[in-house]
Amino acid sequence: MGDGLLARIGRRERVEEPVAVVVAHPDDETIGAGATLPLFRRLLLVHATDGAPRNGGDARAEGFATAAGYAAARRRELDTALAAGSVRAERAGLGAADQGASSRMAELARALAGLLRRHGARAVLTHPYEGGHPDHDAVAFCVHAAASLLARGGADAPAVVEMAFYHAGPEGWAVGRFLPNGAPPTVAALTEGERARKRAMLAAFATQAATLARFPAAGEAFRPAPAYDFADPPHAGAPLYERFPWGMDGARWRRLAAGARRDLALGT
Repeated sequence: MGDGLLARIGRRERVEEPVAVVVAHPDDETIGAGATLPLFRRLLLVHATDGAPRNGGDARAEGFATAAGYAAARRRELDTALAAGSVRAERAGLGAADQGASSRMAELARALAGLLRRHGARAVLTHPYEGGHPDHDAVAFCVHAAASLLARGGADAPAVVEMAFYHAGPEGWAVGRFLPNGAPPTVAALTEGERARKRAMLAAFATQAATLARFPAAGEAFRPAPAYDFADPPHAGAPLYERFPWGMDGARWRRLAAGARRDLALGT
């Protein structure tokens, strides 16, 4: 379904088949596909994390006493954003902490496989493996692993489609474009109405305003996911997330991915 789905997205046609969007944090669905989400008439929206790091620093910076209070605020922001974008979706959360998905990849992949099976998803839109954020890379791993688990169990595995996010570039953050390691993207040029709705969705995430200011609302890019080897770095040089105090580096992330593959019996 992947190529056909991309063609319909490019033409801005409704999609009646069940589709899942699986992302790391509340707001990632808006960055990647906010203007496209209303096209999906049977949408399952899955967030791997609740958007609240457990060290409490992000919560305190936004005026919240606890990570739980911060997570609740991010849920409310998501509610507001989806309403602003006229997005109707079944929603599910996998319960990981922000910045903590990498340590739970096997568990999250199994849970995700169950959600996708029940929904009957024909395609999954998700993150590329690009070293932008460790949770993004963890979700990319989990989606590919869940598809493998479904296929191993005799179910039809959904097509995996990626949305453009960010990775390390000469200018710092390379935003809204993919690494040059896959098929050419389908770029949906948004109408003025779609741009306005996406801007309203982005504005709903008040706690993330500084980060989201990096992301334009002019277009959205999608491509079929490459066949990744998660034992390899996503690109030469250090991943972008090593520039932040998130307790993760590329070598450790790849060790965690290798352990998750063994746990899931997907090979080494």
